[in-house]
Amino acid sequence: MPDRRDPLTELLRHPDFREGEVWERVRCAEGAAVVREGEPGDSVYVVLAGQVRVLTRVSVDEAHAIRPGVAELGPGEVFGEMALFHPGPRSATVVAVTDAELARIPAAALERFLDAHPELGYRLLKHVLATLVGRLRRSNVRIAALFAWGLKAHGLDRHL
Repeated sequence: MPDRRDPLTELLRHPDFREGEVWERVRCAEGAAVVREGEPGDSVYVVLAGQVRVLTRVSVDEAHAIRPGVAELGPGEVFGEMALFHPGPRSATVVAVTDAELARIPAAALERFLDAHPELGYRLLKHVLATLVGRLRRSNVRIAALFAWGLKAHGLDRHL
């Protein structure tokens, strides 16, 4: 389990946020899909033990697609957090790389708890937003690298 000062750990140990009542522990075997891209997203997950891989579908053409790994997450890391901010389909598939233990937190229950506990809610949302900003920064670097590769692959870099 992550460090006690971590707001996610504090949340999961809070007496008003009881396991079995508000959140549930989920065990996933290696190779099992936790969530699938395109499915409705209504829960946030925290990795308690093990590793998971975030995958997204990339269509090469009408007949071919690949599923590159976007990130690997371990204990104390969160995924599915977009369900807290915006309802909609999952943006990626998450698969257990090893046997994994996760906390599944329904977004609606988490939102109610955060409203009732604003101090912890503020620290938790700040933590989640910092995670999202870090992921956005890494994605921007990857997009720029792919864009540069595409320009070079098509000889367009000579015209810049």
